[in-house]
Amino acid sequence: MRHFFVGKFELGMVVATPGVLHATTEDERISALTRHINGDWGEVCEEDKQANDEGLLVNDRLLSAYYNELGEKFWIITESDRSATTFLLPSEY
Repeated sequence: MRHFFVGKFELGMVVATPGVLHATTEDERISALTRHINGDWGEVCEEDKQANDEGLLVNDRLLSAYYNELGEKFWIITESDRSATTFLLPSEY
């Protein structure tokens, strides 16, 4: 298993659901992942931003939300144990 670490936390294995692969471009996913790993949580509410910031300190799950060029929302979730990071559409949760 490959683990990636180039920002504030480890991503673990990075995977994507079929829905998000169809809805987003590789460039959109790379851009969003870069933002995610650097603590830019995208379009989440203030409560979720605070939960993510705390999650960095206590190794809790991290959730970011971004939009593709057509305005469709997609999420990135990094597991609390940092074993995996998943791209998915909210409807796939």
